[in-house]
Amino acid sequence: MKIAFDGKRFFNNSSGLGNYSRDLVRILATSFPENDYVLFNENQSEKGKDILNLPNVFFVETSKGTMSRQFKMGIDAQKTNAGIFHGLSGELPLKWTDQPIKKIVTIHDLIFMRYPQYYSFFDRMIHFWKFKRASVQADVIIAISEQTKRDIIKFLKVPEEKIRVVYQGCHHAFKENQSEEFLISVKEKYLLPERFILNVGTIEERKNLLNVVKAVNGTKIPLVVVGKKTKYFKKIEKYILKHQLKSQIIFLENVSMEELAAIFKLADIFVYSSFFEGFGIPVIEALFSETPVITSNVSCLPEAGGKDSVYINPHDVEDIKAKILFLWNNESERKRRAEKSLVFVQKFNDENIAQDLMSVYRQIL
Repeated sequence: MKIAFDGKRFFNNSSGLGNYSRDLVRILATSFPENDYVLFNENQSEKGKDILNLPNVFFVETSKGTMSRQFKMGIDAQKTNAGIFHGLSGELPLKWTDQPIKKIVTIHDLIFMRYPQYYSFFDRMIHFWKFKRASVQADVIIAISEQTKRDIIKFLKVPEEKIRVVYQGCHHAFKENQSEEFLISVKEKYLLPERFILNVGTIEERKNLLNVVKAVNGTKIPLVVVGKKTKYFKKIEKYILKHQLKSQIIFLENVSMEELAAIFKLADIFVYSSFFEGFGIPVIEALFSETPVITSNVSCLPEAGGKDSVYINPHDVEDIKAKILFLWNNESERKRRAEKSLVFVQKFNDENIAQDLMSVYRQIL
């Protein structure tokens, strides 16, 4: 079997869709080495270089020119006699020849429909047009959670039988037992406190970091935040300065994946109070790291967190504070939840995801 992929996110995105693309190709190539996996893009990058070194993963440079991804990539994939083309980020090429090829698209979320206030009118229209067009073209749509499946049915008017739910995994660094020496070196490099709670993700309004900051105000509990800053950070910074929390809250950027995995393991608690997610990869990163999770009781987050995570109303600062204090002051409860959650999170391991994906590929053929 030869499977072609839209490689744009694989090569160009450092996190999010990039991590999804690289993990998907990696786990398929290692779990099912008998197949060929071909990535199409205008150019390569250092991202995913180790995956391209696998003997069954190939790069094909697509035809150059304006809109080549939309009008030439699909035809280029057909020329290689690929049986399947998989769009990894909600899009499919617009132009194809008559040569048979099955089309699959992964849709991660429809947040631009649920929370239009976070997007410009132009961006919403473009996103909707691309996703709707891809959902019509595709033989099968992969949704990364039951929540996303429900949204695809509701907003894109796709029949349920066309959708398969295949969960995301996470980078293998979170599943590895890093040495004590490495953990100590990361702790010293970033001047991390002896105990702290952790928040990871782009610092944007939807992720709701401000309510976590408000929740730790008055507790003296250190909060470490790892994520790219947006203009929303100004609102958080203003609150921090007003309430003299600068020494209590540590912001980190440009952390490597291995270092991030170490920070997860060093944390006492992971807090993720997002208003909405398509899946919530940081939640399973925490669970694989054996760090107990406090997360929102909305969207797909209970799917990712399982029954032994602690759930909060993301709008209720006092609820967030109470749950943080509950786990912070109860070591045995943290340990119990971490152990049980480690069993639960195995459903998101590489082997299960690879089997689910390959099942979709085989069914479509």
